Amino acid sequence: MKKAILDIITFLGIQALVSLTVPLVWGMVTGSPDVTTAMMITTTVIFSLLTIIVFLWAGWTKVSPTWLRTRPWMVLIWSVIAALGLVVPSAWLQEHMPELPNFVEQEFDMILKDRWGYLTIGLLAPLAEEIVFRGAALRSLLASRLSPLAAIVISALLFAVAHLNPAQMPHAFLVGLLLGWMYWRTGSILPGMAYHWANNSAAYVLYAFYPNPDIKLIDIFKGSEQHVYMALGFSLLILLPALYQLHLWMRHADE
Repeated sequence: MKKAILDIITFLGIQALVSLTVPLVWGMVTGSPDVTTAMMITTTVIFSLLTIIVFLWAGWTKVSPTWLRTRPWMVLIWSVIAALGLVVPSAWLQEHMPELPNFVEQEFDMILKDRWGYLTIGLLAPLAEEIVFRGAALRSLLASRLSPLAAIVISALLFAVAHLNPAQMPHAFLVGLLLGWMYWRTGSILPGMAYHWANNSAAYVLYAFYPNPDIKLIDIFKGSEQHVYMALGFSLLILLPALYQLHLWMRHADE
C-alpha cells in the first residue's frame, strides 16, 4: 500500500515540477507570460515523457514482451471495442450525477482543439498513466496482502483522485476498475493501453465534432430522448459482449 501511494506521489510530483518549470522557462524564452496552446501541449508532453522515463529507469514498472509473444490480438481488439462501447453509457451516467467542478476545462479545451494535442491526449497519456497506475501502483497492491478486488478498487480510487479534477473522477474511477481487472487477468499493461488509447482517441474525435464542453447527449441527438436511450442500448450491446469476450480471452502469459 505504501509503495502504491509513493508511486502516485511521485507521479503528482513530476506533474507539479513540470507544470511550474515549463511555463517559467517558456515565459523567459518568449517574453510573454500568457498561457498558450503550444505551451500547454509542450508541458503535457514533457510531463508524460519524464514520467515514463522515471518509472522505467527506476524499475517501478516492469516491461516485458512475454505477454505479447502469446499473440493476444483478440484481447487487444476487444479492449478497443469495450472502450468505444462505454463512451455513451459513461456520458449518460455523468449527466445524471450531481454536477462537479471542472478545474481543467479551459486547459483541455486548448489541447483538444489543436491537432498536436492528440500526441499527448491520445498517445502519451495512455502510456504514462498505464505505466504508473497499473504497471507500478496496482502491481504492488496485488503483491501485497490485499485481495485482488481490494487492490483493484484502491488502484481505481488512486487513479480517480490523481486526476485532481472532480468532474473527471467518476469516469476515471469506473475506467480504473475496468483497467485494473484487465491488468489483474493478464499481468500486462498492454490491454489497458489499448483501451486507454481508444477511450482518449474517442474523446479527441468527439471534441472535433462537438467542441462545446457543456453539450449533452440530448443535444447531440437533436432533442430526442428516445434516440438517446436507443444509443445507450446500442452501446451496451457493444460493451457487454466485449467484456464477456475479454473474460474469455484474457490470461497470463504462463497460463
